Amino acid sequence: MKIAWFAWLARHFGEYGYDDGPLRAAIGTGAVLVTAALLWFTLHRNRPAAVVATGLTCALGIGWLAFH
Repeated sequence: MKIAWFAWLARHFGEYGYDDGPLRAAIGTGAVLVTAALLWFTLHRNRPAAVVATGLTCALGIGWLAFH
């Protein structure tokens, strides 16, 4: 499944705003993931809130990076 996902992403790489290069895409995606991890550790006592906040941060952050 992961190989199919990476193959699909490689074919459509230019359609999702990652034309700036793999380094900039990796830095932006990494920053979103670090932010999501910080939210998780901040809200870890309330697991449902942590899951929702982390998922929403990842989805919105990577989506914003992809289309801007």
